[in-house]
Amino acid sequence: MHPSASPGVSTPPSFHRPWRLLGTLLVLAGLGACSGYGDGTYGVTSLVTPYKIDILQGNVVTREQAQLLKPGMSRAQVRDILGSPLLTSVFHAERWDYVFTLKRQGQEPQRRKLTVFFQGEEVQRVEADELPSENEFVASLDARRKPGKVPPLEATPEQLKAFQERNPVTPSVTPPTAPADASYPPLEGSPR
Repeated sequence: MHPSASPGVSTPPSFHRPWRLLGTLLVLAGLGACSGYGDGTYGVTSLVTPYKIDILQGNVVTREQAQLLKPGMSRAQVRDILGSPLLTSVFHAERWDYVFTLKRQGQEPQRRKLTVFFQGEEVQRVEADELPSENEFVASLDARRKPGKVPPLEATPEQLKAFQERNPVTPSVTPPTAPADASYPPLEGSPR
């Protein structure tokens, strides 16, 4: 028995002391990390950020789509090109607003607006922000990926020949047909 221990109380073995010390240090480090939260200091909490989903709202309108709009077009033609408008108002029945917003973590929000003004059932004029081309818009969606060489989208004659050699065409098999004199029972619920 240890000389400073009181009778009836056992002291823990000496190998538990380093674990107690380590546990105490971890608790103190955790409390220290919590005390720095929110005061603008760089700490453990600034290393971890929550994931925020991309927020995409409205109609994507590209430069190519806007160039197709011409004065005199009908509302149905505009709807075929741009889709249904995001905003229509009873008080402004002579205009359709196409609004697009994209919010992504770590990037400036994108916001674009295109307004089509009608006179009766025909397009009078179109007002729009600077719109991206279709390729520019697709590239902005894939902003996290490093731009690289775009693969060719057409196969060379040599590649086509090699593909045909690896995948020979088999003659198509026609499905069997019922003989002309076959009679079948009536379907359920059909008159007999």
